[in-house]
Amino acid sequence: MGRELITQGAEGRVYSTEWLGRSVIVKHRFHKEYRHPDLDAYITRERIKAEARALMRCRSYGIKTPVVYDVDFDKNEIILEKITNGSTIRNYIYEAVKNNLSMESSVMLSIAERIGEVLVKMHSNNIIHGDLTTSNMLLVPPYETSDIILIDFGLSSIDERAEDKAVDLYVLERAILSTHPNTESFVAKILTTYENADGSARDVVKRLNEVRLRGRKKLCFG
Repeated sequence: MGRELITQGAEGRVYSTEWLGRSVIVKHRFHKEYRHPDLDAYITRERIKAEARALMRCRSYGIKTPVVYDVDFDKNEIILEKITNGSTIRNYIYEAVKNNLSMESSVMLSIAERIGEVLVKMHSNNIIHGDLTTSNMLLVPPYETSDIILIDFGLSSIDERAEDKAVDLYVLERAILSTHPNTESFVAKILTTYENADGSARDVVKRLNEVRLRGRKKLCFG
């Protein structure tokens, strides 16, 4: 069975294909020609290991992610469960706006609340996603009650520091506000849900304010 290219980024390509009778996603990481071959092989291998480890760690804590079926270091590939009938939250928000569904509606705020819950669960287990966007979160039917499924852990790490968790939240906050206009209440619901989880989560949100300040200074002064 051939492979269908789904997307290509700076780090690699993502394909849809069949594997041992299953519909799967294959993530292939590029070789970096500018790096020494031995260094490139080491870095690529470590990134693949980190992604697979984060996905499996999430699942062990009850966080919805694709199943890791196989890791092929010779080909620089991870073979993952394909989430059928899934919609990215990015697309769900676009459709909601198109259908005049307010971002302050109970449906949308419920999704925001579920995002906050899954992120605090992830961070409480010291998993840093590294690239949180609405494109890396899926819903499955029925969307209104679906668990949040997190995908694309290619930049993930394991770290207990509040700073790294705050940066994770900052990346998501900027991604939502820049991609989806008039979503301030949606973002606020995510962060309120996160902050109210426990004391350590409040520390992360407090650190988020410092990260925001640094981000604004960088924009102002370069």
